[in-house]
Amino acid sequence: MNTIIADTTEQGLAGTNKRPESMQRINTAELAEAFIAEQVKAVQAQVKDKKVLLALSGGVDSSVVAALLIRAIGEQLVCVHVNHGLLRKGEPEQVVRIFREELGANLVYVDAIDRFLDKLAGVAEPETKRKIIGEEFIRVFEEEARKLDGIEFLAQGTIYPDILESGPVKAHHNVGGLPEDMDFELVEPVKLLFKDEVRVVGRALGLPENMVERQPFPGPGLGVRCLGAITRERLECVRESDAILREEFERAGLAGKVWQYFTAVPDFKSVGVRNDLRSFEYPVIIRAINTIDAMNATIERLDYELLELITERITSEVPHVNRVLYDLTPKPTGTIEWE
Repeated sequence: MNTIIADTTEQGLAGTNKRPESMQRINTAELAEAFIAEQVKAVQAQVKDKKVLLALSGGVDSSVVAALLIRAIGEQLVCVHVNHGLLRKGEPEQVVRIFREELGANLVYVDAIDRFLDKLAGVAEPETKRKIIGEEFIRVFEEEARKLDGIEFLAQGTIYPDILESGPVKAHHNVGGLPEDMDFELVEPVKLLFKDEVRVVGRALGLPENMVERQPFPGPGLGVRCLGAITRERLECVRESDAILREEFERAGLAGKVWQYFTAVPDFKSVGVRNDLRSFEYPVIIRAINTIDAMNATIERLDYELLELITERITSEVPHVNRVLYDLTPKPTGTIEWE
């Protein structure tokens, strides 16, 4: 019988981008449980009685790693959740509820909203915004890590496509920018899995479906969907309109059908009418696309009744919004995100 997983040390991956042929696809609950059991033993053997640090974003990969490590080493795992104010509605609260209250995680919650938004004030250039968000996250994470004693390991939600795309270190998470003196040994229990396999493992670990099936979400979060210079007002327009869109897609049975859907709010206003008076407010742009490899994407052809319902809700429930637009552009010529 094939093994569930082969050697997952750095030596086992050195010099190759090929997944071990002996590794069985994790596509059933039974195989997921076997994989979890093997990784629990491997993590316990690697970590022993030391502490492990994990940046827990609430995304699929970090959430599955957190749940797996909680099973393996309990409170030896220290999770740090940084709320930079650019997450979707309800996500920070869900992370705290699931991991601290339900799974008993040793969770450090950091409210860094003002710190991030102050740094981003007046910055309109997309790549500069991304750089600020990424670098500030590293600094916040570093500060929290230095407050903790006995940390010798750093866990990461590296998955196999990350290795194929960027080498053995998932630099765009948190390792890449940490100072050299923070010489942590990596713990990466899902690094030979593809995303669909990570989801199967997450279900076996008991994570909720809306966390396991969480859509792809950019590293800078809503920062690249609040187009141009970020303001708190427009950021809330993005957050609230996105929540309405997700709620209505769920009701319409589209949540598992459409690959990615979200709203964006540009940095300009248009004239409209509200309560029989002229209004000067923001438009909300809806984007809903399907793709296999994210290199090309097609548009989801939404029913007009659904679009009208979403439009009515957004324009009536989200302050400072008077228009809703639907982006019909495939990739190419457009990209998935607007920034």
